[in-house]
Order: sequence, then structure tokens, then C-alpha cells
Amino acid sequence: MDAIKLKRLGVIMEPEAGNELEIEGVLNPAAVRGPDGELYLFPRLVGKNNYSRIGIAKVLFNKAGDPVGVERLGIALEPEADYEKQPDGGGGCEDPRITYIASSQVYVMTYTAFSAEGPRIAIACSKDLIHWERLGLATFEPYEHIQFNNINNKDACLFPEVIMSPSGHPSFAMLHRPLFPNTRPEDTMKRPRDREIREHHECIWISYCHIRSEAHKYKRLPKFASNHPLAIPEADWENLKIGAGTPPVLTKHGWLILYHGVSQLVSDGKDPHQLSYSAGIMILDKEHPNKILYRSQEPVLSPDLLEEQVGTIANVVFPTGIDQRNDLGMPDRFDIYYGMADDRIGVARLDLPDDILRV
Repeated sequence: MDAIKLKRLGVIMEPEAGNELEIEGVLNPAAVRGPDGELYLFPRLVGKNNYSRIGIAKVLFNKAGDPVGVERLGIALEPEADYEKQPDGGGGCEDPRITYIASSQVYVMTYTAFSAEGPRIAIACSKDLIHWERLGLATFEPYEHIQFNNINNKDACLFPEVIMSPSGHPSFAMLHRPLFPNTRPEDTMKRPRDREIREHHECIWISYCHIRSEAHKYKRLPKFASNHPLAIPEADWENLKIGAGTPPVLTKHGWLILYHGVSQLVSDGKDPHQLSYSAGIMILDKEHPNKILYRSQEPVLSPDLLEEQVGTIANVVFPTGIDQRNDLGMPDRFDIYYGMADDRIGVARLDLPDDILRV
């Protein structure tokens, strides 16, 4: 069993009484340090009928440097583009991740745009975290005749530095989770336990957007190409599905990500198809992030608390935000912000050990 476990620090944000924008939950936030050095969350705010916006909140800390609450600052994005809206008035901007690209001095948000076509990866950018410019939907070159542009896709996050693609091109790299037909957990549970997991299904992918010149602007990204499967479900706690979680952060071991895995709970007779979302860790090679150096054999965070077991969706911990505590002079300490039962937001702490690659 893995020795690494996250230490919960508590609930950081929950629906505000009387706030119609949050009546169905606050969850799955991006987390990023602003130009002022403060930490900001970008939570998914769910109104009536699952209508989702992306909010802005500043994290408040106590004297010890532990996060203890938030100050709400407004809305970053709400459904306005066609690819975010549905004909019946529904739609959503959901589950953001934000990466600061230092070479371009820009914050880039990947988020799920939910239209009548289904969930798709959308991209927006900002210089100040307040004003956001939509760049549209991410587009992809095919992989071995597999198409990505017309299928559901979500859980996208970007690397903060230029990465060399497997073909040797300087690139912006992205993790994402295409949802190929018949690969939802609900579909997978109907299959025999000895089902074959295809290398390109039920999988976290890594894709590369090649940089054409020194003057290349992030807001004029070409298609993502050099698409490769990164990881498929392996352990029992993730055997139905895995997906990317927090944006990659460079550590002394390599690129650190937290990801989510889905399994089926033992039936209590009331709900024979109850799912459990837990969190694990991966370390990817610094130069070749399509190579996994370390992966959790056991979850580092599971839905054990009441707040994680009871909510809009039961039994969910869903990591989406990460804050490296350089502000405390502790680069091996990370605060992880995660959705709790699709209803509220928790924070847990990871102190990265020196010997993680040998755990």
C-alpha cells in the first residue's frame, strides 16, 4: 500500500445561503496565484437546472498560512458563446483549470463547455485573471484514424512550460480525457469484469500544440496533434475510468499531477450502480511527460467524510486545483483543492516525500 496520503484541511467553500447562482452547488475549482501573489479559486457555480458559471474567489489564510475561507469576487465566465449554450436555455461553463504560461505572460483556462452537442474542451486567456477572452473550442488532429473533434471531451489541463513533442517540436502540451462512445462508467459496469480496455479508450491522453515560431501567440493556437494515450485504468480503485485532475506542476521528481479514478461501490440494495470517485498521484518525466515515473497503487484521497459522501453526486472527491506553497518557502508542499460530492469545495495537503519514486 502507498505511504502517501493527503491531509485534509477542511471545507473551504460551500453554497452561499440565498445565492441563486450557487443553489445547486459550488465545486471543482481552478486554483492559481495572481499577479499580486494572492491565491484565487475559480469554482464552478451551479444554479437552477444545472446551469453552470465560473466564479472568482480570493482564498483567505490564517497566520499559520493555512487556507480557511474565501472572499467572493464575481463571475469569470458564464454561458454566452454558442458552444456553451443549449436551445432550451441551459448550458454551462464548467470545471476550469488554469495555468500561467510565463513565456507568454498569460493565464490560460481550459474548461468544459456544455452545449447541445455535449461537453467539449474550451479555452480562454487572461492577463489579470479578471478579464477573460474566449479562444473557442480546442481542435485536434486525428490519431490513427481516431477522431476527437466531434466526441465528448473534458478534464483538460495544460503544462506551464514549452514541452518537446515526441516528434521533436517545441509545443504546448495538454492532458485531456476524451469520452468515446460506450466508455462511461455506467456503460462499463454492464460489461464482464474481464473486459478488454483498449489503449485509446477510458484513458488520459496527452496532446501537443506545435509552436510555429518565436512570435507565436498563445491565442492563435493551431490544432493539437501528436496525440498519445498516457494512462488507462489499472488498480481496483480506478477500474471504471480515470481522468486528469490538477494542472501539472514541476517538482524535483518530475511533473506532478493528481488525477481521479472511478470504481463501483458494493451495492447496498438501494443503488446497484453507485460509483466512487477517488484521487491518485502521477509523476511524469520532466523531458518526456508521456512517460510515467510513478503512479499511485492506492488512492491518496477517497470519499471518507460525510461532506464527500452526501451531496449532489454521492461519494466524490475530484481534484482540480493545486497550489505549490512557495510563498511559505516550502516547494515540496502542495495544497489541493477538490470538489466534494459535487456540492462544496475542500482543501487537502500533500507534502511530497524525497523518495516518492521508490514508494
